[in-house]
Amino acid sequence: MDAKGRLEGKVAIVTASTQGIGFAIAQRLGLEGAAVVVSSRKQKNVDEAVEMLRSKGIEAMGVVCHVSNPQHRKDLIEKTVQKYGHIDIVVSNAAANPTVENILDTKEPVLDKLWEINDASSYLRKGSSIILISSIAGYLPQASMAMYGVTKTALFGLTKALAAEMSPDTRVNCIAPGFVPTHFADFLTKNAAIRKTIEDQTLLKRLGTTEDMASAAAFLASDDSSYITGETLVVAGGMPSRL
Repeated sequence: MDAKGRLEGKVAIVTASTQGIGFAIAQRLGLEGAAVVVSSRKQKNVDEAVEMLRSKGIEAMGVVCHVSNPQHRKDLIEKTVQKYGHIDIVVSNAAANPTVENILDTKEPVLDKLWEINDASSYLRKGSSIILISSIAGYLPQASMAMYGVTKTALFGLTKALAAEMSPDTRVNCIAPGFVPTHFADFLTKNAAIRKTIEDQTLLKRLGTTEDMASAAAFLASDDSSYITGETLVVAGGMPSRL
């Protein structure tokens, strides 16, 4: 199948998608034919992302959305449906930054993912696809970022539960990215010693790229993965990834 048009006619919402992995996913889905709705907390970031996507010939719309805000989530869904009539793909990428903190002090909102999907569910068409973005940290939560890792582990279970609940009309899968040098992970990947340690832990001896993650998302969003649901795809260069 020609990958370039495999999402033609689809409508995709990608949260937290004005930079980094989220933007790369939105761009890839758009280049493969989907109309893309991007979101972020800041209007300036949304406007810039939409402009960049449209400059590449992608049909795109942007909405300011803080996924912890119920009204923002409602607006995101309603504006998408008003413009495009339906939703085919939801990529839930929003997350709190990984921070070094005690597990009891964290503010990581794991249920934001569930709220996003619940708000969108009634507008999803048959054959739709939901993709949760977790992390390789979900397989081995570190004490220094304990709650961040634990919430990422929880997404593996949420993927299974949602896949069962939303079948057979909607597929639900998860991506667990490895370490990618984005602003989100600067505090790790900009340290040369830490970066080298991470690279050595991969079989491919390199960090991931945003394009690596976007390719995985495009696959799971497309009919090429039509018999895959309830699964987590680890995109981490061969880093250990089993619970």
